[in-house]
Amino acid sequence: MILTILSRVCAVLLLGGLLGAPLSHLSAQSEIVDGVAAIVNDEVITISEVREVVAPREQALRQVLSGQELVDKVKEARLAALKDLIDRKLVLQEFRKKEFKLPPYHIENNIEVTIREEYGGDRKAFLRDLNAKGVSLNQYREREKERMIVMAMQQARGRNMPLISPQRVEVFYKENKAQYTSEPRVKLRLIAINKTDDTSKAYVDEIHAKLKEGAAFDKLAQMYSEDPSRDLGGDWGWVDTKTLNDKLTKIVFSIEAKKVSRIYEEDGVYYIFYLDEKEPAVTKPLAEVREDIKRRLEQEERQKMYDQWINSLRETAYIKMY
Repeated sequence: MILTILSRVCAVLLLGGLLGAPLSHLSAQSEIVDGVAAIVNDEVITISEVREVVAPREQALRQVLSGQELVDKVKEARLAALKDLIDRKLVLQEFRKKEFKLPPYHIENNIEVTIREEYGGDRKAFLRDLNAKGVSLNQYREREKERMIVMAMQQARGRNMPLISPQRVEVFYKENKAQYTSEPRVKLRLIAINKTDDTSKAYVDEIHAKLKEGAAFDKLAQMYSEDPSRDLGGDWGWVDTKTLNDKLTKIVFSIEAKKVSRIYEEDGVYYIFYLDEKEPAVTKPLAEVREDIKRRLEQEERQKMYDQWINSLRETAYIKMY
């Protein structure tokens, strides 16, 4: 069978290499084989199949990248898509090999759910959308069948997953406590005045004195600050330890809430700070995140088992990428 496929492949007119081809793909209605991207046992994955899968990713890359970086990223995306298609093909072949069955009514039920949830129950709108995409109902039905098979096979691999013990959850929590700890933050206002030949320290001292005497910080910020926040009364909102540079962060987080700071000079700017509120770093207790950690560890175990299974399928399969 493989030799037959290889003979057929040799007769295919390659329209362009997978990794060097431009962003374009054949309509899903096309029956023309445009080129072979890979052979998986006795089945072919075409270049157009890969392009169809990767097209949205390529479009996004082209909006933000150019030149050699774009070329490299497109090649990387196409190769990743091809590998995913190979794995998908292996799963579908294993489903058939085991002679499993997917009752047709499951597929039809899923289609009806899609029509109801995504098209408001309008079947004609659903069919019009398929037609605009160049996909027939039978083709869509086959794709939905394959998607459901792959999902079912993935879920089946996790049925014998080992239980996640409370001890394992606790160990993970202790080792990753930073993930469950919020950043300390402050609700900050500031007045910033550029230090120039015409701006004396006495001028800034006068503003500072008014604040110490009880003048409204937001009013003086609107009058004197040269920071973009002046129209907001110097309000920077909530600020964490990553918002300002290291020196200003150290200064701001050392200031007492509800108190006007002293005058600080940094990089040719005079600063006066006021903290409306301060919130310390808070670590969520284990009881609050236990179920989240358990689900995360279960997902990791499912992925590990699935990866091991896919690797075993690859090891016993004939796979050729072009």
